[in-house]
Amino acid sequence: MIQDIAPHTFDNTYRSELPTGNSFVLWFEERSCLLSHTDGEITFPTVDELKERREHIAGTATWLFSIDNQPFFLVHEPPVVEEIFRLQDIQLFRTASPQYMAYAGIAAFSLFNWYNAHRFCGRCGAPMKHSDKERMLYCEQCNQMEYPKIFSAVIVGVTHGDKLLMSRYANREYTRYSLLAGFAEIGETIEETIYREVMEEVGLNVKNPVYYKSQPWGFSDTLLLGFLWNWTEMIRSP
Repeated sequence: MIQDIAPHTFDNTYRSELPTGNSFVLWFEERSCLLSHTDGEITFPTVDELKERREHIAGTATWLFSIDNQPFFLVHEPPVVEEIFRLQDIQLFRTASPQYMAYAGIAAFSLFNWYNAHRFCGRCGAPMKHSDKERMLYCEQCNQMEYPKIFSAVIVGVTHGDKLLMSRYANREYTRYSLLAGFAEIGETIEETIYREVMEEVGLNVKNPVYYKSQPWGFSDTLLLGFLWNWTEMIRSP
C-alpha cells in the first residue's frame, strides 16, 4: 500500500525547527507540486538548490515531517529553482518512484490543504497564527484553535468467486474503475457506512463484512478503512 515505505521511516512528530541546506521544500499550486521527474524517479528541491537566500526560506517555511531524519518543509511562496523542477499533477504520486518520496508528496499535500484552508479564523475572521509547540493554528482575537482533521471513509472489496466488483462514477473527472467507497456521515458507525454505501452504489445488502486494513489517503484528507465482503457466501446462505 502507498504508506508501506519500509525500510524508510516516516515521522509525523511536529518540531519547531528551521530548514537546513539539505532540507526538502515542497511548493503546491492547487493540485500540482514542484518537483523533478527524471528517469522515472521524483525528488523535491532542497534549500541549497533554491535561488533565494536561506534566511528568507527559513522565515517562510513550515515544518511538515521527516523521513529517515531528513526534514521536509512547506513553503508558502513560489520558490525560484532550476528548470529541472516543474509543477506536476499530484496524481503522479500514485505510481511514482521512489515510493517513500511519493508518500512524502501525498502527506505534504494533505497538510498544504489544511494550512491553506485555515489562514483565517472560522469564528471571527482574524488571521490565524502558527503554534510553535504543536501542529496547531490559533486565533489571537477569540482563542479559537484548529488541528488537522482526518475524514473517515470506507472502501469495500466485494468478491464473487474469483471476481472483484468494481464501479465507475458517472459525470466525474475521475473515470477509472475503483472499489466501492464513501465517507462516513454524522451519527453513523463505520459498519452502517458500509451498508449504506454498497446499497447506494450497487443495490446489495451487505452482511458481516470483514475488516482488512487501513490506509491514509492524503489526496482527500481521508483515513480509508478497508473491508472485504464475499457476495458468493451471501448468495448461498439460507
